[in-house]
Amino acid sequence: MTYVVSNIHGNYEKFKQLLSDIRFKDSDVMYILGDMVDYGEDPIGLICDVSMRYNVLPILGEADYNALELLTALDKMLLGSAPDGDALTKMTEWMANGGATTIEGFKALDADMREGVIDYLSDMALYEEVSVGGKDYLLVHAGISDFDPDASLDDYMPEDFISSPLSPDERYFDGVTVIVGHIPTSELGGNNRIFYGESSIHIDCGAAFDGALGCLRLEDGKEFYV
Repeated sequence: MTYVVSNIHGNYEKFKQLLSDIRFKDSDVMYILGDMVDYGEDPIGLICDVSMRYNVLPILGEADYNALELLTALDKMLLGSAPDGDALTKMTEWMANGGATTIEGFKALDADMREGVIDYLSDMALYEEVSVGGKDYLLVHAGISDFDPDASLDDYMPEDFISSPLSPDERYFDGVTVIVGHIPTSELGGNNRIFYGESSIHIDCGAAFDGALGCLRLEDGKEFYV
């Protein structure tokens, strides 16, 4: 079976409960549409777990992109490099905006494990194209900035996929459903449940803000919530 989840935001216990609820097996595949870090109690534990799962495939989110930059700087400091003033300022702002648990979890790791986390974040895909049951899907964190139907997806920059939200009222590709996270569905009228747009599905159900962790099974459209 093929599962899609997004914006776990460090809620490792919810993630483990979800795996139990769906009876996730080695033969299944799960796509995580970004924003694995920040807010929740154990984002680094979550990353260390999923990085060992060959059938859980991450897609880069805005929070992950930010974490990659700042954890790379933090790792250099922990290894003895002089602090960078700009990086310290950004880290202070990050800590005040959900990043504290990510930073503390990262600092608790040894050097090899810190390197592993950075490598995992740097290797995240920008998008995935998936076909299930005769239906085609584009999986991406937020949307496609300055969308051009004639442009190749490879022509876009990483920032184009992680920061500009998809409009649920627009149709993007003929015959392709775009699945995204990034914006809590409560802001779209989804009441912390998966929200269906014109040609898109929105699955950030607000786990970072006491909402639900939502998951969609593509074979039959069944929804799961923790």
